[in-house]
Amino acid sequence: CIKRPWDIGAAFSGYPDSGLGSDHHRYTPANGSTFACYLRDPTTGGETMRTSTIQRCTAETDIRLTLTLDGNGESHLETGCGFLDHMLTLWAKHGRFDLTVECHGDYQVDAHHSVEDIGICLGMAFAEALGDLRGVNRYGHILLPMDEALILCAVDLSGRSFLDCQLDIPSQKVGDFDTELVRKAGITLHIRQLAGENSHHIIEGCFKALGRVLGKAVAVDPDRAQEIPSTKGVLA
Repeated sequence: CIKRPWDIGAAFSGYPDSGLGSDHHRYTPANGSTFACYLRDPTTGGETMRTSTIQRCTAETDIRLTLTLDGNGESHLETGCGFLDHMLTLWAKHGRFDLTVECHGDYQVDAHHSVEDIGICLGMAFAEALGDLRGVNRYGHILLPMDEALILCAVDLSGRSFLDCQLDIPSQKVGDFDTELVRKAGITLHIRQLAGENSHHIIEGCFKALGRVLGKAVAVDPDRAQEIPSTKGVLA
């Protein structure tokens, strides 16, 4: 079971086939949570629709999340955390991902479990939708200003989970969002806060930057559309 919101690299390890067919995967860990992933491959046009749906239900949260990498930046979000809805809207818009999230969580406690579990589901959906990463650019980077905040973000779709995140967020909370949960991985990701004093601006800059660099990294290079971007022949 993945316990940390930033440790979503396990999604790259794949899931045992459930016998539902090559476009369905289901994984049930020891705690009884269920993750269902669906890859839809249209028979016309010969192109794979890079999309995934994750369903995860625990004693703390009930989540259904759908991510389409080749989208228009549209989002439909009901996370129960207003600030997270705001940040994921920005992430989807700047990455041109289509994202739908419905979460029912234990908000009588706080938003912690919902934010954590949505991060897990988003990482799993991202890895599942990418497949074998054939033809992708693989790399992306940006230096993004957000008013007084300045964020450096660089990513490698290496298939190996690594995070180096150096942020100094003044506030413990922004709205009902726990700022300690602003950590992402499941890929090789470097984030640096080069400037910034406003917690909202720092976090917003991170989500925008991450959307931008992931959008670049997952884009397919038409000159290398049939190539795995690694001399090993596999990204893992």
